[in-house]
Amino acid sequence: METQETMNYQRIADAINYIRLNFKDQPNLDDVAEKVNMSPFHFQRMFTDWAGISPKKFLQYLSVEYAKGILKEKQATLFDAAFQTGLSGTGRLHDLFINIEGMSPAEYKHGGKALTINYSFAESPFGDILVASTAKGVCYLAFADDKQAAFAELQAQFPNAAYCQVVDMIQQNALFIFKKDWSKLSTVKLHLKGTPFQLKVWEALLRIPMGGLHSYGLIAQNIHSPNASRAVGSAIGDNPVAFLIPCHRVIRSTGEIGDYHWGSTRKSAIIGWEAAQLNVAV
Repeated sequence: METQETMNYQRIADAINYIRLNFKDQPNLDDVAEKVNMSPFHFQRMFTDWAGISPKKFLQYLSVEYAKGILKEKQATLFDAAFQTGLSGTGRLHDLFINIEGMSPAEYKHGGKALTINYSFAESPFGDILVASTAKGVCYLAFADDKQAAFAELQAQFPNAAYCQVVDMIQQNALFIFKKDWSKLSTVKLHLKGTPFQLKVWEALLRIPMGGLHSYGLIAQNIHSPNASRAVGSAIGDNPVAFLIPCHRVIRSTGEIGDYHWGSTRKSAIIGWEAAQLNVAV
């Protein structure tokens, strides 16, 4: 049975998808509320409770012009400067210091043999998620619209591991990010299986602060491989840890949102939600 939070997210996701498809017509509150079968009053209230801002403001954050504007801002390295000097405001992800500990060659080669992986399902503002951890850290996090399929994808990542459905503190520390409790984010650790190139790309993603957006080409430049945009795209697509490693912050150079493993509507929702948190924190 769906929880109220899940149903609310689905309505918000449907509204966002409608706005994305019709943004050139600038749909008003009544138009969007009608599409999700709610009264304008209740839709406005639920949307504001969920996102922290009005639907009109949220539409601005999701627009292509917003994305282009953020890319232009990046040329001034405002966010990068803040990150490098340790400056931060409430709710900004450059407070998040994640220690990446790559798997040993033997673990990588043998598909997780001798690893015990704990996993559990949880709710997030963007739908159900599957989170998995080893003794070293979070090794997998994915949105789980289909729980059985999500677990099958986890098993494909570590075909020889032993699995135990249990919630542990490593998972709990990671999930605080969805509750806007940023005080525990410095305790989050990741245990990643990847090639040296993939790890380099994922580390570059961690340096994109909340509210910032990069293009694939900019990521390639940041890892000193300016001609490797395609390879960067592949590494981003192989990101095993949704949201914590913010691959949703990478968009096309044209300003379009682009593809996302868990759906472009969800990607738009996350970008808008993060922009809303940043707006509230300022």
